[in-house]
Amino acid sequence: MLRAFFIYLSKASWAKQIVTRWPVAWQAASRFVAGEKLEDGIAVVRKLNQSGIQATLDQLGEHTTSTEGAEKATQGILRMLDAIEAENVRSNVSIKLTQIGLKVDVGLCAENLARILQHARERSNFVRIDMEDSSCVEDTLALFDEMRNGRGFHNVGVVLQSYLYRTVEDLMRLMRIPARVRLCKGAYNEPPHLAYPKKRDVDANYDRLTQILLDRALEVGAPELSEDGRVPPIPALATHDEQRIRFALEYAKQIGLPKKALEFQMLYGIRRDLQTGLVEQGYPVRVYVPFGTEWYPYFTRRLAERPANVWFFISNYFRK
Repeated sequence: MLRAFFIYLSKASWAKQIVTRWPVAWQAASRFVAGEKLEDGIAVVRKLNQSGIQATLDQLGEHTTSTEGAEKATQGILRMLDAIEAENVRSNVSIKLTQIGLKVDVGLCAENLARILQHARERSNFVRIDMEDSSCVEDTLALFDEMRNGRGFHNVGVVLQSYLYRTVEDLMRLMRIPARVRLCKGAYNEPPHLAYPKKRDVDANYDRLTQILLDRALEVGAPELSEDGRVPPIPALATHDEQRIRFALEYAKQIGLPKKALEFQMLYGIRRDLQTGLVEQGYPVRVYVPFGTEWYPYFTRRLAERPANVWFFISNYFRK
């Protein structure tokens, strides 16, 4: 119930108007968001790099409703790629297709995505297409396929969510390429006819998908993290769940997958201890670093994911 409530709030314009006026809201959000400017994101990436951690930069914002808004977002992503190159940091970028026009016009979104991928390719960088709610999955995978197989962009990856029933079939198709896939559990409120309603089933599916990813990576020669830290290996496991991480580590050792052929991904501001521990074991770790003025939906989804985050926000709100 609490999770569904906060996901509802993430989409509610009235709640955004109220919450974003509270100074304590930004104080709490800044635990998870690098800042409102690109420079803030680059500064966080540089600090992570100094700790042996790669990054993926995300310009916050989603569900653009106009051609002009999609163009503005696209220009912002191009500037991100320029800044990564200029500052020589170990980072790639993550993008949401609804930010660059998916819900305005699919053709418009495709052209904006191609521009971004071309810009990234010219800078030897990599773009990860985030997965959004279930209404976007089909279009997202179709556009990924168009870019990867139709237009020949090899510097693009995609995200799959273990709470959706369809994901096993989606992953099996993607592994024929094989695509570079980030596997997460899923952060949206989906109906039970589309997604597993119980955590134990989501976790079990995550482990099954992890096995498929690791097996396929080994079959195709176990490509490793690039020297510049920008292009990830085939499997990118995005989780803070210690049991899922332990399962992946044990399975990778069992099949003999090299450490550099498996990347763990986590969110900025969450479980720094796990990030450090994995780096010390020799595994690539990449932290998702969001920045921008449109931090409210991202912040409320972080509250939805973990009750501890809700308590952190409430305790700060009532602190004198």
